[in-house]
Parts: sequence; C-alpha cells; structure tokens
Amino acid sequence: MKTAFINSTVLTGKADMEPMPGMTVIVTDGTITSIVKGGIPTADCRVIDLENRCLMPGLINLHVHLPASGKPKKKATDPVKLVKFLMSTAPTRAMTRRLCLSYAQTQLNSGVTTIRTVGGVGSVDTALRDRILSGKAVGPRILAANTAVSVPGGHMAGSVACAAESLEEAVACVRRAADEKVDLIKLMITGGVLDAKVRGEPGALKMPPEYVKACCDEAHRLGLPVAAHVESSEGVRVALAGGVDTIEHGAVLDDDTAALFLEKGSKVICTISPALPFALFSPEMMHVTEDDQYNGRVVMDGIIACAKTALEKQIPVGMGTDTGCPYITHYDMWREVCYFRKYLGVSSAFALYTATCRNAEIAGLSDVGTVEVGKCADLLVTDRNPLDDLTALRVPYLVMARGHLIENPHVKKYPDVEKALDSLL
Repeated sequence: MKTAFINSTVLTGKADMEPMPGMTVIVTDGTITSIVKGGIPTADCRVIDLENRCLMPGLINLHVHLPASGKPKKKATDPVKLVKFLMSTAPTRAMTRRLCLSYAQTQLNSGVTTIRTVGGVGSVDTALRDRILSGKAVGPRILAANTAVSVPGGHMAGSVACAAESLEEAVACVRRAADEKVDLIKLMITGGVLDAKVRGEPGALKMPPEYVKACCDEAHRLGLPVAAHVESSEGVRVALAGGVDTIEHGAVLDDDTAALFLEKGSKVICTISPALPFALFSPEMMHVTEDDQYNGRVVMDGIIACAKTALEKQIPVGMGTDTGCPYITHYDMWREVCYFRKYLGVSSAFALYTATCRNAEIAGLSDVGTVEVGKCADLLVTDRNPLDDLTALRVPYLVMARGHLIENPHVKKYPDVEKALDSLL
C-alpha cells in the first residue's frame, strides 16, 4: 500500500529545519520512500492533499507511566494497595492491560508515535509493546522498562517499582526485568516531592550508591541502558558515578558534576510538566501542604537549572512528560514542548527538534525522529506551523504510526485540567 501526501509543508525534525512547502511525501509499506518538490503520485497511491499543512516526525515522549491517567484526585489513594488489587486476579490484570493500552492509544492520537515507559505494573508494558509490534493492537512504539527498581521507603516502592531490601535483591530485580525482555532498566535513586520529610530537602538519596553501581553493571552486562529518577544534586552525582545512562528530572549541576556527565556520556531527560502544578498551583488545588509546595518549587527550579546547564555544556537533553502525575495527562506532550521553549529559553525549532530527532537519538532509535527517505513513517500533521506557534501541536490533523494512518485523531480531555494548565502557558 502506498500513501502520497501532496501539497505538504515538510518539517524534517532536524536541528536546522526550515519549512519546505509544496512537497510530496510517499509512504510505502510503513516506510518513507520519496520526498520531492511537487511530484505526481503514481496510480497505485492513495493521495491525501494536505493543502499546505505541516508534516513532521511524530513526537517522542521519553518519560511515561502508563497505569495512571494524570487526572487529579480530590482524595489521595494508596498506590501500593491499588497495584496489589490490579494485579491480584486474571480479570483485574486484563482490565489493567486494557486501560494501559487505551492510555498508549491516547498518546498516539495526540501525535506521540513513540513512548518510553519508565515504571509500570508487572510486565504489562512489554506485553503491550509486543501486541502493538505484532499488529494485534494499534498504538505507539513502546520502549518498556516494566517495573522499576527501588528500595523500602524509596520512590514508588511497592507500586510501579519493586522494593529491593539488599544489593543482591536489587540485582535480581534487574535480571527479572531482563528476563521479561525490557528495553531499559529504571532505578528510583532519590525520593520525590511527596516523599520529602523536611521542608527544602526533596529528592533525598534513598538507594545506596553500591546498589546503583551493581544494578548498572548488571544491566550493562545484559546490554540494557539504565534510566534513573533523580531529584537532588547528590542523587545526580551518585547516579552518574554508578553508571546511569539517563538522569530523569535532574537537579542543580556544579562544574564537577557537569564534567562527570561528559565523561560518562550520560544524558538528561527534562520533565518540566509535573513540576509546574506542584510549584505554581495553590496547595489547596493540589491537595498538598505548604511544605510540599515549597519542595515542589525546589524540584522545579532544579529540573530547569539542570537542563539549562546541560545545554550550555553540550550535554544531550531530551524531554518527557512524566505522565501519570497529577494534571499530567497522556495527551499533553505538546505542553512539555511549549514549557521546554519557555523555561529553557530555546527557539521553537530547537524544542521541536528535541521532541523528535534528539529524543530518538537519546533513545537509541535510528529509524524515527526525522522525515527522511528510508525512515519509518511515524508522522504528525498539523493545521498550523509549530515553528510559528508550538500550540499548533495541540490538535493533530492526522497521525501516522509505522504507516498506519489515523485520520481525525480524537482524545477525551478533562476540561478542568485543560483550563488550569492553560494558565501556565
């Protein structure tokens, strides 16, 4: 099957991209086979006239938790009890798989053609990855970590992370994940905002440095990269020294830590989306204390400072949403792109390049991230040019994943969440 997109304005996704109007892009069996100025499609093509709309690579979201919707709750729930319930019986496990698939499909319908899951329940994420790749379900490409590795009292221990009580048990968690054919290992090295017990000290180190190194050594022996939840400067240093490949979130970097990034070849995954509501919405709105909000501001400032320093030092920076946190939905990757431009002071073109080409490079994917002949046809089309206004990404005109066309993509949105988040743009 061939599809020809005519009268398209192509944005390649590369750092130096400029709009290329009047282009014809031909997709054959899920691969981009031709990109030409003008051009007359052959008779065996399905022709779609984009009428000068922008055609670009699909967005790539490098930090997703599939089990949660991001819809804020009026009352706190116990995630450990919830996960135990969800995984307790065959019917509840099936329900969990259906729910996670629906959230993955929401990502796709919002223009995200690849997601990287960094903490889930059981082996649901790899199971969904395989169903989608086999054609049994429609969804984005998934790079899956399944259940993360934490410690007792550590971040998300007992819910989307196992609680390893010893170095040997932590390494065993890595091996178990490898047996499930994961694409990466996720470590929870520090606490998060709501784990903090003291005002002004979020991101306390939870995982001992020797655990970090042992897990990284075993993961690398098995050919798997390691991503780590880190929200303090101490945590960043421990993670890098132990061999972590990507620092998720981040914290303020000094010159020595920046140098360690470059020495180790590690990268930063910037996640501004979950930090903003905690820091900028009222404690009443977030159902947290004033101390929690103060700590949220510390984390937000640390994430932004980390990414800024990394960019200045030529350390690769990617982005993700941390979907699943309150107010962070599966359809709002476009907001992270907007925040990246706003808070890091980069151009719209650089933000879009980061969400496509750069994210693909960081994830180790060579066949996506740009619009080029020979690349996988993971594409996003918008009515307006996002280089002029990144909010053009908010409502896709159409999406293509590995050649599968989704016309008039639709997602169910939460009006109250939309209204609240729009105030942050």
